[in-house]
Amino acid sequence: MHEGIRVVLVLLTAAVLVVALARLLRLPSLLAYLAIGIAVGPHALGWLPESEQTSRLAEFGVVFLMFSIGLEFSLPRLIAMRWQVFGLGGAQVVVTMLATMGIAYFGDIPWQGGLALGAAFAMSSTAIVAKLLAEKLDLHSASGRRTMSVLLFQDIAVVPLLILVPALADTARLGATLGTALLQAALLLALVVVLGRPVLQRLFDVVARRKSSELFMLNVLWLIVGMSFLTEHFGLSMSLGAFLGGMLISETLYRHQVEADIRPFRDVLLGLFFVTIGAMLDLTVVWQRIEWVALVLAGLVLGKGLLILLVTRLSGADFSVAFRTAAQLAQAGEFGFVLLTLASASHLLTPEVSQPSLAGMLLSMLLAPILIERARHWSARLSKDEWMKRATALQEVAAQASGIGEHAIVCGYGRTGQSIARFLVREEIPFIALDTDAHRVQQAVQAGESVVFGDADRREVLVAAGLDRARVVIVTYADVPSAIKVLGIVRQRRPDLPVVVRAADDTYLDELKRAGADEVVPEVLEGSLMLAVQTLTRLGIPLERALADVQEVRTKRYRALQERFREAPAAEEKE
Repeated sequence: MHEGIRVVLVLLTAAVLVVALARLLRLPSLLAYLAIGIAVGPHALGWLPESEQTSRLAEFGVVFLMFSIGLEFSLPRLIAMRWQVFGLGGAQVVVTMLATMGIAYFGDIPWQGGLALGAAFAMSSTAIVAKLLAEKLDLHSASGRRTMSVLLFQDIAVVPLLILVPALADTARLGATLGTALLQAALLLALVVVLGRPVLQRLFDVVARRKSSELFMLNVLWLIVGMSFLTEHFGLSMSLGAFLGGMLISETLYRHQVEADIRPFRDVLLGLFFVTIGAMLDLTVVWQRIEWVALVLAGLVLGKGLLILLVTRLSGADFSVAFRTAAQLAQAGEFGFVLLTLASASHLLTPEVSQPSLAGMLLSMLLAPILIERARHWSARLSKDEWMKRATALQEVAAQASGIGEHAIVCGYGRTGQSIARFLVREEIPFIALDTDAHRVQQAVQAGESVVFGDADRREVLVAAGLDRARVVIVTYADVPSAIKVLGIVRQRRPDLPVVVRAADDTYLDELKRAGADEVVPEVLEGSLMLAVQTLTRLGIPLERALADVQEVRTKRYRALQERFREAPAAEEKE
């Protein structure tokens, strides 16, 4: 018992320190967990001994991840994206597997091992890529949609691959084993969908009416563990059961609450899973076969990237979009580790093959954030179409701004930007708004509003919008990296121009101020202060006193952050 507590303490201490360092360096926490496993595993410091209990517990990280994937599995969404998901995604997985099998053949690896290795290499990192695309607002770009379609197909393909890889261990009975497993999976899927969905809907309705978060959480955990046990009992993987459980919830109104409730369990257990994956890495074997590590890394980044580039180009995308899609998918993925572990456990791959493969996969994921960021810049230089689109957009911005001066530049025309625009119109202050949502811009133009398509964090767009003649710039979206770019451009060209920036909260107030923002408005803080005013007045506190109390709190808060809040003149407040 004492030894178990020591192991837990070591893991938690390492996790706190290394994950904090990864966050500081803006790296995915997944890489931190892998690094912890490498350091404390049996092949290094030896603090984490190999144990069946630890591996079994870590497997539940994958179970919870598959449950989350099932929650995202929407049949209408799949139908709407069917050509990109099954066409582009299917081609990527098949071509990558075939290419890997071909290379493995020349490396004297049996075809079964080559197929399993190809399945592992075909996966890309949903956790890393989706997070990076969301941060850069690229999820709905042309390359972002294609990337997410391929990732969605990979997530779907994992389900049959989890059945296929263990079946490869016995080639004499491969057809019978695979056929039986697929038949069991199909029957179980039909049974679960036909009978499970209405039963589960009624069960969650009953639980929700009890208004007990504890009971709701227990019900969710019961579903995940119960479905995993059911599929394992029938000789299938626990992950498949979790995926089916997520599918059952995905079409109900409880989906988002369930997803929020399981996130802490999923993240912690998935972290433990990646720790155990890192612990598998034997650096001695890796060093002895360093040339194989380099080959795997080159294959994942260059080879896989080139294959995806060709497949995406053949699907009709221009070179810029294909290039970015390839860069976003040119790495190993979470399920690649699952399949590699399964192949090693089924004796399809020897340690001399699995260890360099594991190391190359880890390195490819470490390089992914850098490669994706650089691809954003390189793709613009490589695409003539992109330059033509930019030139056209700049002409539209310049034409819209040509007849105005002493105006406001509103960066972003979402709800906040539209609200600010209404006040500017009321005060008869001319403005030009920039937004990258084509549909939103089209609607605004049809309504007669001064809105144009343009990326506000690009110098040429701001100059075309009349930056040299403007009175103020307002950044209305809570995207800190983009806001800092806007501030850098404005401060370099117009140091005297006031810039007001919206922020989600006060986390980045100092950083935005240092970048040159005259005013930073954290919406969480300001929203809480307005709630306080309303609450106090409802409790009978005079309005003037409530406003004074709130203003005192506001002043202290901003002063503590070395900020200042510009108050409107008292006379204007009375008006």
